[in-house]
Amino acid sequence: MLKAIFCRTAGLFFSLWVSGLMTAGAADLPVMELRQVSPSVWHVQGLSELGSPANQNFIANTGLVITSSGVVLIDALGSPALATRLIAEVKKLTPLPITHVLVTHYHADHIYGLQVFKAAGARIIAHKSAQIYLNSDTARLRLESSRLQIAPWINDNTQLVPADEWLESDKTLELGGIRFDIKAVGPSHTPEDLLIHLPAEKLVFVGDLVFRGRIPFVGQADSRRWIGALDQLLAFNAKVLLPGHGPASQNVHQDLQLTRDYLVFLRTSMAQAAERLEPFEAAYLATDWSRFEQVPMFGIVNRMNAYNTYLLLEQESAK
Repeated sequence: MLKAIFCRTAGLFFSLWVSGLMTAGAADLPVMELRQVSPSVWHVQGLSELGSPANQNFIANTGLVITSSGVVLIDALGSPALATRLIAEVKKLTPLPITHVLVTHYHADHIYGLQVFKAAGARIIAHKSAQIYLNSDTARLRLESSRLQIAPWINDNTQLVPADEWLESDKTLELGGIRFDIKAVGPSHTPEDLLIHLPAEKLVFVGDLVFRGRIPFVGQADSRRWIGALDQLLAFNAKVLLPGHGPASQNVHQDLQLTRDYLVFLRTSMAQAAERLEPFEAAYLATDWSRFEQVPMFGIVNRMNAYNTYLLLEQESAK
């Protein structure tokens, strides 16, 4: 009981502090717009940028589902300040509380707002494979770096928050008259990837399995399984797809193609070099990237994506 009171009190003080910061520079804050995409679902779209103090790390999407018993969020945005702003926006739609946060994966731009929703009483659900990352030096160092690069929005008060429920496999939730089919599809973009399908709305939240309008961030992904997961998405026969980055899609098959085609191209272009032990730099320079060069974020992430794919294909060919 004391711990719960402390958490809620700490959350209140933090929200007041953030509110003061936001009021001081409200005109400069990135716009947060809730867009309705189906009878029960709204979508908040992040910016196609790198996280920065100017955008509060508002570079990823989140979704919200209003049920008869409360609001369910899909992902938690990239800073506590953004989470605080989202709570205020949700209150404009409904007086119901945010009861759950379903985390598609534990990348920083999707989870740094979790502590605010946790303090407000939400139950966090994610796949247990995220525990490896959550307890890693990589996660700790990323947070330390963000505290410097995205201050004051990411600071010493920003914490990595574990889930209240760690899933080991697929799960179906019935909440407030709405069915959520949660499907584990990792390792793909990350080991812990989850899809959230709302059959009644013919809608699926896909996290970072799909990037619309920008080059995907591949990182340490298993691109072969990622391509397989994209193929599985077609089986849902959904009419609306909500990605982790970019606008909502009502042309699911077509809008899967940018991410899928890019991943296939990365693997194809790097495969022969990896098999022949050709140096990466030579392989990269010899590749014709013109098909993707005009897509946003290409210049920032493509070389890193290609290098990580090259290393992955070396490992695959050695097996």
